Amino acid sequence: MSALSALPFLKPVHLRSPRSSPGGQRRHTLPASEFRCLSPEDAVSVFEIEREAFISVSGDCPLHLDEIRHFLNLCPELSLGWFEEGRLVAFIIGSLWDQERLSQAALTLHKPQGSAVHIHVLAVHRTVRQQGKGSILMWRYLQRLRCLPFARRALLMCQHFLVPFYQKCGFQALGPCQVSVGELAFVEMQHAVRGHAFMRRNSGC
Repeated sequence: MSALSALPFLKPVHLRSPRSSPGGQRRHTLPASEFRCLSPEDAVSVFEIEREAFISVSGDCPLHLDEIRHFLNLCPELSLGWFEEGRLVAFIIGSLWDQERLSQAALTLHKPQGSAVHIHVLAVHRTVRQQGKGSILMWRYLQRLRCLPFARRALLMCQHFLVPFYQKCGFQALGPCQVSVGELAFVEMQHAVRGHAFMRRNSGC
């Protein structure tokens, strides 16, 4: 519900010490903006953003803390976090699904043989909303999916008022979703993902 391979053997190399600042102390700086897959260690930060974003709107969260940890352990490559100066400001969590449409089981299961990426949640920290970060993060996420050979399409379920947002992101409505949460009803949406070979030639994947 929205609002790896082994490392190659490396030959040891000698590293030069980083340059010191005029005062003789090393500088430790964090990147102004960084996009990376999430890890189980990020779960608490993820849940804090999600809880604030969804509780006031729907009364519940798409993923609870144990479910966040569950998916970040099973399929971290299907997540994406946006960090600014080391602080998480927005994220997406997904898993694989192996059926044409979403069902109730899709809320908690990861199907490793599936070719559909079920986007469980997209959330942005309250202090940086209304800045277009949700759209940017979704665009980057879909670009990453195009580099995954098994990903053929992305699926999500959202409330009716969010349909225009996801349509602007390139999703198409499939109709009412079979899944319900309490009294909430959802629209199921889909985005086609291009083939791996095409993207490898054209985007450096």
